[in-house]
Amino acid sequence: MEVLNRDSIPLGGFAGLIEHRLITDTRVFGERKPSHTAEGLGNFVFLADAVYKPFGETLMHSHHEIDVISVMMSGRIKHQGSLEHGQDLVAGEVQVQRAGGEGFSHNEINPDNSQNRLLQLWVLPDEAGQAAGYKHYVLKPQGITRIYGGDKAQTATFDSKTVIDIARLDKDESLDFQQQSLIYVTAGQIELSDKEQTYQAKDGDLIRTEQVSLVANTQAELIVVRYNA
Repeated sequence: MEVLNRDSIPLGGFAGLIEHRLITDTRVFGERKPSHTAEGLGNFVFLADAVYKPFGETLMHSHHEIDVISVMMSGRIKHQGSLEHGQDLVAGEVQVQRAGGEGFSHNEINPDNSQNRLLQLWVLPDEAGQAAGYKHYVLKPQGITRIYGGDKAQTATFDSKTVIDIARLDKDESLDFQQQSLIYVTAGQIELSDKEQTYQAKDGDLIRTEQVSLVANTQAELIVVRYNA
């Protein structure tokens, strides 16, 4: 079990937001990868825990051959861009933008005079040259919501061998994962146990593990990334 805590990472940012970058995969960042950040898993290559300044925005910019996932933790953003322009995102909602070969441009804006919190994840597509696309999700109040990955036979999520779920757990609920996983705790506290150790994880902890059992010590929310080779 390997653990990286958000608050141990220097604070960075750009334009109208500040962020902790926990994952900057070498495949994307190369020599620009900071040594204090983790590698990804499967095609998952980037994770940032960001706070938008009051009325802050990213400014319009573009992406190609990357899938960009935004998870709204608190507050809201107004979405501008070439995909689903005008879509608002509030706490408990997720947007996934697939760039594909077409690419897309976007600007995410905090319309309020207060900070908000948003998580951004990047995933490389399994196949190059796909069409650009957009998906929007409302997280289940309790349980697991799949926001990314799966086979091509389904259309609920963009297909990928890299699978991303968001779990919302009540106190004493448990989960087991029997393959390598990256788990990012975004709210509450959980206890994780593998063959070697037990760890008390909290909001901001990123855990890499091969096989793990976990139980929620409080109401908790976590992002779980796995790769189905």
